[in-house]
Amino acid sequence: MKSGGATNRTQVMRLPNRGDYSQETIHSILDAGFLCHVGFVVDGQPFVIPTGYGRSGNTLYFHGSAASRMLRTLASGVEVCVTVTLLDSLVLARSAFHHSMNYRSVVLFGAATLVDSVEEKTEALRVISEQIVPGRWNDIRWPTEQELKATKVLALPITEASAKVRIGPPLDDEEDYAMNVWAGILPLRVHAEQPVPDPRLSSEITAVPDYLLHYGKRPI
Repeated sequence: MKSGGATNRTQVMRLPNRGDYSQETIHSILDAGFLCHVGFVVDGQPFVIPTGYGRSGNTLYFHGSAASRMLRTLASGVEVCVTVTLLDSLVLARSAFHHSMNYRSVVLFGAATLVDSVEEKTEALRVISEQIVPGRWNDIRWPTEQELKATKVLALPITEASAKVRIGPPLDDEEDYAMNVWAGILPLRVHAEQPVPDPRLSSEITAVPDYLLHYGKRPI
């Protein structure tokens, strides 16, 4: 993170007590997710595109087709805003006004750079793959030279970022605690169901990989 923590762009203005600028918190939230939203502006038109990502050290990687408008635009050095949100629970208060959500989120600003070298591009794709499905990379065929040429990978330094976190029960007005209405939290989480085999899967392959059977235990 930049020295001094918050910057003008990352300073949490609304409920600042929920802001966290520590590298540990920001990395832990990024590591628990794998889907981000990438915001940028082209000729005055804003775009927000969802995409998968992976973190390695203090770098966030994301990728796509070499023909992707988003990746072509970002590779030119356009400023970008990347967000990641993990929803943990719905917070049900006694009043409509105080309903909320428990969440962990990161907002990241900067300019992404194109990953040119074959070695770093391959490693970045491994990082993204392992972030989404840990253990998968060693099972699959790795990208060919032609596939690497057809893929753009961008690297975004995690140097200007902030986290915002809400935890805990509802915070009602004091007089509302006497109301005869249920209040509390409804926990939520990503749930992985039973893997469904490809119809063309070889009949010799009968076992589902352990990393899929235990996928629901990942700390999302």
